[in-house]
Amino acid sequence: MGRVISLIGLVMFLILGAVASADAAEIEAVGKAGSKVSLPLSEVVLYSSGVGYFRRDGSIEGRGETELRVKADHVNDLLKSLIIQDLDGGQISAVTYDSRDPISKALKSFAVDLTANPGLGQLLGQLRGERINVATPSSIQGMILGVEKKREKAGERDVVDVEYLNLVTADGLRSFPLGQIQRIQLVNEQLNTELRQALEVLASSHDTQKKTVRIQFDGKGRRRVRVGYIVETPVWKTSYRLSLSETNRPFLQGWAIVENTSDEDWENVKLSLISGRPISFRMDLYEPLYVKRPLVVSELFESLRPQVHEQAMAELSATAADVETTQKPPGIASRMQAMRAMPSAMQAPRAAEADLQQGVTSISQAMEAGELFQYAIRAPLSLPRQQSALLPIVNEEVRGDKLSIYNERAHAKFPMNGFRLKNSTALHLMQGPITVFDGGIYGGDARIEDLPPGQERIISYALDLKAEVVTQAVPEKEEVIAASLRKGTLLVTRKYVEEKSYQVSNRDQKAKVILIEHALRHDWRLVEPSEPTERTRDLYRFAVKAGAGSGARLRVREEKQVQQTVRLIDSGSETIGYYVQAKQVSAKVRDALQKVIALRDRLDQTAVGRSRLEQRTKDITQEQGRIRENMAKLAQNSELYNRYVGKLNQQETEIENLRKEIDGMKILEDKQKREFSDYLLGLDLD
Repeated sequence: MGRVISLIGLVMFLILGAVASADAAEIEAVGKAGSKVSLPLSEVVLYSSGVGYFRRDGSIEGRGETELRVKADHVNDLLKSLIIQDLDGGQISAVTYDSRDPISKALKSFAVDLTANPGLGQLLGQLRGERINVATPSSIQGMILGVEKKREKAGERDVVDVEYLNLVTADGLRSFPLGQIQRIQLVNEQLNTELRQALEVLASSHDTQKKTVRIQFDGKGRRRVRVGYIVETPVWKTSYRLSLSETNRPFLQGWAIVENTSDEDWENVKLSLISGRPISFRMDLYEPLYVKRPLVVSELFESLRPQVHEQAMAELSATAADVETTQKPPGIASRMQAMRAMPSAMQAPRAAEADLQQGVTSISQAMEAGELFQYAIRAPLSLPRQQSALLPIVNEEVRGDKLSIYNERAHAKFPMNGFRLKNSTALHLMQGPITVFDGGIYGGDARIEDLPPGQERIISYALDLKAEVVTQAVPEKEEVIAASLRKGTLLVTRKYVEEKSYQVSNRDQKAKVILIEHALRHDWRLVEPSEPTERTRDLYRFAVKAGAGSGARLRVREEKQVQQTVRLIDSGSETIGYYVQAKQVSAKVRDALQKVIALRDRLDQTAVGRSRLEQRTKDITQEQGRIRENMAKLAQNSELYNRYVGKLNQQETEIENLRKEIDGMKILEDKQKREFSDYLLGLDLD
């Protein structure tokens, strides 16, 4: 037991001696560099792309250093975006941070290897040749020769291994059991420093969640200093409340949802919220990169390997994509004016008892921020860590009209109660949910996409059970509208026609505008109505006015033209005859197609005749084979044998005649093919 206590005491003494030396060195370093600089958080800017800008401000006298404790996952963002300012004539000396090398790799870089958690004997074994002072309890100085194990009796029967430290002293070689040594001190200060640094690396590895970034400032006098960086943060969100009434103007209230997920309280910070979509990405700048180097072998032992150099990559050039600007087609303004001409009290003066305005005022100041939009919170904000806040940023009247929206995919029977919201404020409204209050009560929920000032969006928040829409589709029609001939190819233009009707029934006691959404297909042309009320990327919208207790009907007709090519040389008479019957085919093309049919029929008849003769020849040849097989079984002087001989003579004569006819048919067929091909290649008719 005494040996165990002594061993623990020796290890603790060795470590404490190193730590004591480390503390002295650290205090000295701080004294040289100046005082520690405190940089409290002063500003937070949250972006809708999932990052936040954090700014810290403070002051410094002379030289100094500040430390940032950063989450390991945020170091890459910090290295990518760190901004440091010494504002009054100073300069930045250096920025250092904890390495991300594996702990085993870092420990192996020191003179004393603590990777495998060595015991005292193993540790002293690494220090062979080093000079140490040991207390046994008398003080003895010597050089470490090594550590060996000896087997000794422990009691009457047990035998244990005991480690002995062998030293070379001024009095010669001496050996001491480790259990009897009370203190060990390294004489080599550099080695002592290496041991201390290895222990510090081990201590820092215990906190894998945080890394330290050290910033050193250098200058004279008192100066202002600032540090800013961008790290990952939750996306700030928005939610809205929209109040609709027959007597009040529409009123919109918006709230920003802000979350402090950091490990630091935000105390009296300047907060700004940025809407927009800045590009942000992550890049691994923290992980050390090592290049695999080839092993070069001396020519004395092995020949050089041939090198293979990769081809240089071609220079890439990026071209800007064309921006297509979609304008409303003529007539939209008049249709929108007619739609908005319905009876409405939406423009009446707002009543004083508007619920959303009681006790709520926007606490933000809105402004442009480059190509983005910024909500700057007027008063400093305090938000404890791991807590969230709901901040009012919009509290204004807006413009718009009630309407009903029908989309067959959303609901096949009923349209939706909706509102055409025009952002008449000077604010950029970020996407988010909208809770609609209609006539003072909850009307439903809606969603809105990003809405810049002056633009409009349609929202829908409930089923309109007072209106119904019945759809009916007419089967697709197809017809040939044009045909031309070019060197044996028939170029055909086909027209496809589709119709769909929408029957609207309004059971309400007031007139309604039903905005019907119809799928937009870019390869189809809208024929009826000639123009939509409005058009989106994927939809036509048609405004249909239905009187109180009455109905209305909308018919949508679309056409599509398709170009088709027909190779006449590969087409049969029936296929070509179909286009001869088409009404839109010109007389010249029709006459040419009829001649093509005649030439095709003549060629087909010749081919059929040749095939018939070839089949007859094949049948006779098979019959001769059967006869010869029977003749082999008969006596040559028999009557049946003689009959077979006569029949074979007749068949041979017929085969000779058939082959002559086949040769003639082939010549005729080749001639007709050439005539057919020459005629096709010479066609050029519209």
